[in-house]
Amino acid sequence: MKALNVKKGKHVSYSKWGYIFLIPFFLVYGVFSLIPMISTFYYSFFENYMSGLKMIGPTFVGIDNYIKLLNQGDLLKYTQNTLIMWILGFVPQIAVSLLLAAWFTNIRLKLRCAGFFKTIIYMPNLIMASALSMLFFALFSNNGPINMLLMDSGIIDEPFHFMSSAIGARGLIAMMNFLMWFGNTTILLMAGMMGIDPALFEAAEVDGATSFQIFSKITMPLLKPILTYVMITSLIGGLQMFDIPQILTNGIGGPDRTTMTLIMYLNNHLFNNNYGLAGALSVIIFIITGALSIGVFKSLTGQKGQGDKG
Repeated sequence: MKALNVKKGKHVSYSKWGYIFLIPFFLVYGVFSLIPMISTFYYSFFENYMSGLKMIGPTFVGIDNYIKLLNQGDLLKYTQNTLIMWILGFVPQIAVSLLLAAWFTNIRLKLRCAGFFKTIIYMPNLIMASALSMLFFALFSNNGPINMLLMDSGIIDEPFHFMSSAIGARGLIAMMNFLMWFGNTTILLMAGMMGIDPALFEAAEVDGATSFQIFSKITMPLLKPILTYVMITSLIGGLQMFDIPQILTNGIGGPDRTTMTLIMYLNNHLFNNNYGLAGALSVIIFIITGALSIGVFKSLTGQKGQGDKG
């Protein structure tokens, strides 16, 4: 018998193609994100602004821009404003989204036209913030249909000035953020719930667990990773809140700056061509966002630092 010459197959590695396909992402990220971020941090240590038609700077001033921002007291006030309006919108958003996600993914309910309702709840996310702000401004104006309806119903005797009240203005901004984003949150939570093994629910039902016990003891713990993602991304978006309060209050953050957000405060510095303070404020917002995101991540996942015991 003749020995068969078996050629060993040449090993082909496709791992390099993964890195090749990642090159466009890193190029775009480097040009449009990383380089601007580094330059913002660099120029935050310079005095650089317009005085009439004259350009002052750039002159290196160290951390003077940061000290000036921290001593003004406005930073803390606007941070509180931003967080309050985010919380007012996020709490009903996560509650309604959890309810709708559990409802749509419950096989026993056999809901009809579920796809239609999923489309309807997601549609507000497609509306431009400017259009929604102008709509709410018209609806809740002093002579708008909401005030007319409340007066005709005998609930109030005279128009309620939503835009002149801190509670009213903050409530409207929170309501608009809720309407725009609860559909997106519902879709994400539905994806998380559909990834849970149905056998777990069946076993719990056989053991006599109630619907609330199944939801609290099985669904919520297994949904924690997606909840962490939803909360952190919502927090980052909330700290970047700008378009709705900017349009609704004409950029002044009224009444009495109670709806002025951090990004609106940053926009005022950019509008006044005070680039040094704007850069310092951008860095501070970045630090606040990072610190709060890490705090939320650790509190929800229960992860501890390397130096922690337990």
